[in-house]
Amino acid sequence: MEHLLVGFQNVLTPVTLFWVTVGVTLGYVLGALPGLGKATGVAVAIPMTFYLQPVAAIALLIGIAKGSAAGSAVSAILLNTPGEPSSAPTALDGYPLARQGKAQKALKMGLFASVIGDFLSTLVLIALAAPLARYALLIGPVELCAILLFSLTFIGGLAGRSMLKGLIAAAFGVFFATIGIETETFIPRMTFGLLELDDGISLVPMAIGMLAISEMVIQAGNAHRIDSEAEKINDSSSPDDRRVTLAEWRRCLPVIGRGTLIGSVVGILPGLGASVGSFLSYGATQRSSKTPEEFGTGMIEGVAAAESADNAVVPASFVPLFALGIPGSVIAAILISALVLHGLTPGPMMFIEQPQMVADLYAAMLCASLVLLIVGYTGQRIFAQIIRVPIRMIIPVVLFLCCVGAYMDTNTLFSVYVMLGFALLGYFARKLDFSFVTFLIGFVIGPNLELTFRQSLQILDHDVMRLSAHPIAIGFAVLTVVTVFWINRTNSRLAAQKVALDVGTTKQSQI
Repeated sequence: MEHLLVGFQNVLTPVTLFWVTVGVTLGYVLGALPGLGKATGVAVAIPMTFYLQPVAAIALLIGIAKGSAAGSAVSAILLNTPGEPSSAPTALDGYPLARQGKAQKALKMGLFASVIGDFLSTLVLIALAAPLARYALLIGPVELCAILLFSLTFIGGLAGRSMLKGLIAAAFGVFFATIGIETETFIPRMTFGLLELDDGISLVPMAIGMLAISEMVIQAGNAHRIDSEAEKINDSSSPDDRRVTLAEWRRCLPVIGRGTLIGSVVGILPGLGASVGSFLSYGATQRSSKTPEEFGTGMIEGVAAAESADNAVVPASFVPLFALGIPGSVIAAILISALVLHGLTPGPMMFIEQPQMVADLYAAMLCASLVLLIVGYTGQRIFAQIIRVPIRMIIPVVLFLCCVGAYMDTNTLFSVYVMLGFALLGYFARKLDFSFVTFLIGFVIGPNLELTFRQSLQILDHDVMRLSAHPIAIGFAVLTVVTVFWINRTNSRLAAQKVALDVGTTKQSQI
């Protein structure tokens, strides 16, 4: 508690609060623009934090992540085009509300639900990360290798519709992480004589290329539809259609509480992602409603359910990152490079070596939640107008910022070439339904997986039978195998149900 109080003193300074506000505002704008999101914003902004103090730099990035998660509801409600996939359930009821002239009501409820879910999930992070880290210190390289392998398998299996494609993407991520000088023998691996590759591939240009550039190429093909949707929204003149009434608050508060719980649990589990949380929360709210048939026609509870869970996932996904050093989401994977850049290595040791820095992060996250409420509420009309800017004007600006961000990572054009190469890879990954999320997490986990695997071989003396002295490792190895069969069986059952549904729909249309 003492560290947290000092953390608030460090964060509640004009300079740090300024950067928190800048981050939240920038993130809200990025979230409101279709195709952009928190991962893109954080990846582009990391090189720009080189000259900031560590607390201010991380506060800026956290602000971008939180603001973007909330801002994605704006385009979902007003354009029926979610800023991120996790806001898709928001559009199911948010867009019908906007077409009824209740856009401001939907936007306000989306903001309130986002802030509450985000704030409560941050408290969950503060409560769970340190105790889990203490248990993590009790495990050795053998156990950690098994945990990393299980996490990678779990993430690869759940990140897309095909488990095989997810695992292939994860394997490619680990493969690209091996490029560079090998740490034990100091022999270059797959550098092809390029000195720039001796230190490996930087995460920042890779993430910018796979997330931002490839998305802008796809959005360029949707530009006409997005621009036309912006012309269909008109506000009602009734005061009740512009605000959230007391009766609506009474109905939505339990929904927000349930959504926060679902989002927090989903966030803690690596690889599930915000989309799973928001859809689960929306589905649970619909099933528990007395009028489930009205969902999709403009139910304010649908907006509250989706947004509370969506925003609760972000802070909760930092629990495995802080406690174990394992990124549970893309944003957590990207944030690792920023934390390392500013002298903080995610994992259980940071609670022992730099407890004050951890407390500063907690304070910055709590302050960012409150700043999000102020910025989102006061700037609601402005943010709603930003989405009316033609997407054709936005794309060149984003591409320019991406090139600047990639160049600033190493101050060489090589980073720009890396960005363009992974932009091409990211584009084809999207088209072929390979999970770039799993790829990036595999890339981040790769070095630790290789290190712990080498250490495990030395500890076990290359004798598998010695695993009997490591029951935790055996348990996670069994879980890995069970996970593969369970996910494969689940995907097969869902595919069969989809085929049956398609056949039934075809027969009905023929009748």
